[in-house]
Amino acid sequence: MNAAIEQMLKNYQVENLYDQKNAMKEIMQEIVLCGLSRAGFFREAAFYGGTALRIFYGLDRFSEDLDFSLMTANPNFDLAAYFPTLEKEVRSFGLNVTIQEKKKTKESNIQSAFLKGNTKEHLLLFYPQEQLLGGIAKNETVKIKFEVDVNPPEYATFEHKYRLLPSPYEVNLYDMPSLFAGKVHAVLCRAWKSRIKGRDLYDYVFYLTKGASVNQKHLRERLLQSGYITPDAPCTQEDIKAMLSERFASIDYAQAKRDVEPFIRDTSALNVWCAEFFQQITEQLTVT
Repeated sequence: MNAAIEQMLKNYQVENLYDQKNAMKEIMQEIVLCGLSRAGFFREAAFYGGTALRIFYGLDRFSEDLDFSLMTANPNFDLAAYFPTLEKEVRSFGLNVTIQEKKKTKESNIQSAFLKGNTKEHLLLFYPQEQLLGGIAKNETVKIKFEVDVNPPEYATFEHKYRLLPSPYEVNLYDMPSLFAGKVHAVLCRAWKSRIKGRDLYDYVFYLTKGASVNQKHLRERLLQSGYITPDAPCTQEDIKAMLSERFASIDYAQAKRDVEPFIRDTSALNVWCAEFFQQITEQLTVT
């Protein structure tokens, strides 16, 4: 086993096959980040979303995808240009992977790709001294999805952070207020009627627990781009609270809990979830 992977595995408490797979995926995510950094990707792009929150701010849930945004809009951006260097870097850690761009079926500002490998082969690489804790189909695939927004909303602010493992590297990422703005936008807009991603609600609570403020100008640009508000609509701190309060009154919380439960260890934190809970904690929300 690669020494860096062995070191990273020490941070995980593994009790079953599900834990083994999650640990493997999270470490593979960080190897992809390292590879993208070495490929020069972060000269143009920034990291954001749930996985950024997990790696750099300690969010205690598994996040499936790697989300990125260009710092300035560029419709000619070519994600595939980074694949050769990224694949070479990832393979240097002993991972037998391929990278494939996802072909668009409709016009979109998002470019997507998948890094893929055989699940059983990689689990045996990560856990060579252990018996795998369950059956795995021979053709089961581990996939790391990463997406880039090539037409990002304006006014995001960024910071640079460093990681030592799997090898020292630098990442450009949204700062906490801009990350929080993206999450408030997701709570308001990434839903269908009463259905919502429980993961968005879980992250929303995390931001408030950390005392994060919302990048107001960036949130307004996101809401405008989504058509959620019109250019003449106010977007003050109180307006944002009012929009969230209305949203929280319409949510199916049983469905939201089911969505997030597979991604967290302590599901007792969800017991208080209801409209009143979210409306009350939203009184703490501040903007910057």
